[in-house]
Amino acid sequence: MATVSAPKQVSVKEDAEALRKACQGWGTDEKAIIAVLGHRNAAQRRQIRHVYEEIYQEDLIKRLESELSGHFEVTNGTIIAKAVYRWILDPPDRDAVLANVELKKSGNKHHVMVEISCTKNPEELLAIRRAYHARYKRSLEEEVAYHTKGDTRRLLVALVSAFRYYGEEINTTLAKSEAKKLHEAIKDKKFGNEDVIRILSTRSIAQLQATFNCYREQEGTSITKNLPKDSSDEYIATLRMAVRCLKDPKKYFEKVLRRSIEGIGTDEDALTRVIVTRAEKDLKEIKELYHKRNNVPLDKAVDKETSGDYKDMLLTLLGNE
Repeated sequence: MATVSAPKQVSVKEDAEALRKACQGWGTDEKAIIAVLGHRNAAQRRQIRHVYEEIYQEDLIKRLESELSGHFEVTNGTIIAKAVYRWILDPPDRDAVLANVELKKSGNKHHVMVEISCTKNPEELLAIRRAYHARYKRSLEEEVAYHTKGDTRRLLVALVSAFRYYGEEINTTLAKSEAKKLHEAIKDKKFGNEDVIRILSTRSIAQLQATFNCYREQEGTSITKNLPKDSSDEYIATLRMAVRCLKDPKKYFEKVLRRSIEGIGTDEDALTRVIVTRAEKDLKEIKELYHKRNNVPLDKAVDKETSGDYKDMLLTLLGNE
């Protein structure tokens, strides 16, 4: 369930005018920008961008880029936004930008690639691949293959290339058989086994969850418990992340939020990514799970760990007025 509170009827012309006013004069009225955009769904935000360009003959996104500061930065021409920029983009375009930013970073973290390939339905993933191609003139699969190697490359290319069946129908016999194959591969430490990658990248979410349930019944423990934890091996870390994401996305995102907040310093990139990408999907349920597992409301944790207009934007997307 979504946390964003968007009225059913809005005047996109008035919204465009309010945003124009917020960007004029001395300084930028960030609160006015948040008040408008933080309460509009993806379709409404798209209409606002189009009307703004028709009236003022300029791109609203570029105008906001030039106006907003403090939680925005430009690196090699690629905009890395913490909140507003990512929010105003169409969801497929936003995920394309997030994927590109992650692929160009050094290191072996593949959260975005796993999240977009394991939590999106087939049409959404296809839309992201099209958006990536339109924006960067290269295919997402090509980019993943270029920036990764070995078993990590094989797994991620297979995941982002997938077009899974998205129904609820399952094959119990197949689930039992493939649960056994997964167990044998894990037991023999053959984590890059062809069957492992094939099963995770081709089976429907419902079928995979049935397979994971069979795994637990057969082995007396969950598949994630049998995968090595905190491994320095890039592939194993990515594999574990993918399994967790496919097995229970809400638990996965709750953990990402918890890790982004706990400890010294806040991982603003992860915190923003989860709130922005899930606000129109299932963030309400993720919030409830966070509260249950951490004994503190997510809104309160965000309020404590962030500040200023950045905090206001996140709290607005969390449904906190």
